[in-house]
Amino acid sequence: MSQFMIQNQQNIDYTMIANSFVDHYLAEANDVQIKIYLYLLRHANSSKECSISSIADHFNYPEKDVLRALSYWERKKILQLKFDDNHELSGLIFCNPTANDSTPVVKTMTYMSHTATFVKPEYTLDQLAEFKSRQTTSELMFIAESYLGRTLSANDVRSILFISDELHFSFDLLDYLLQYCVDRGKRDFRYIEKVAISWAENNVTSVEQAQSQATKYDKDTYTVMNALGKTNQPTAKEAEYIKRWFQVYGFTLDVILEACERCVLATDKHRFEYADKILKNWHANGVHHRGDIAKADAAYELRKKNLNASATSVAAKNRFNQFKQNDYDFELLEKELLSN
Repeated sequence: MSQFMIQNQQNIDYTMIANSFVDHYLAEANDVQIKIYLYLLRHANSSKECSISSIADHFNYPEKDVLRALSYWERKKILQLKFDDNHELSGLIFCNPTANDSTPVVKTMTYMSHTATFVKPEYTLDQLAEFKSRQTTSELMFIAESYLGRTLSANDVRSILFISDELHFSFDLLDYLLQYCVDRGKRDFRYIEKVAISWAENNVTSVEQAQSQATKYDKDTYTVMNALGKTNQPTAKEAEYIKRWFQVYGFTLDVILEACERCVLATDKHRFEYADKILKNWHANGVHHRGDIAKADAAYELRKKNLNASATSVAAKNRFNQFKQNDYDFELLEKELLSN
């Protein structure tokens, strides 16, 4: 294709953008991040005050999107965020973008699925103080408080430290974890920790993997609903059952679908309760995979056969004692006989 020249005949004020920003940062950033960066750069030399809410209003974005964009640019080291003692954003400094900072180091850790055990340590005050002194902690707490809509307690901070240090969640993944839980109406860190542990057990180490996990879970939920003859969205109680089968009992989809099939063949009513009894029994008998179901069925039939044999033996020994006597009304019989 032919080349073309670019000329500028504008007679207006300018906002200067470093060439290194265009060369090394523009391609990786999304639209929201770029717009907010340019907006902030435009106001860098003005006397106007900015706030998270004013930026959100200007672009008609949710405030959490503005927070995520600011966090993104700070991690790229071309913005520096300052926070006051209450973890409120109090200042913003533009730094020189450089090519070396455009490729962040990503720390990941691989876990063995369903075998790792994560125990939350009893963090000391010194450990909490050390955690709060880290460069990224103020930003984490600021984002967490913005998502949760409240000031973090000491136990909340311990939970963030646990997820960050013990589960080795990156800043982005922890940010997405908070958003994921809040979007589902869950602001309790006990719930947030359970989700984090579930992700860690399933080798989730990036936002992309977490999004895929969430989509898969939603898809599996509707697959189970359909298997039980349900075409509607799950009610809170139904969702609780399905969550228990996946997360508490730890069954894979094929095992749950097998229970659903047996349930549908057995009853038209109370199918969730019926399926739950099946899966609860399998869980108690050590079923982990579909191949284990046949063994559980064989063991059940053997126990049933032995019980029937035992009952037959007892009945034979006590056959005379087992004779059922009728209760006669002798006065009524006598009257009937005299009347004849």
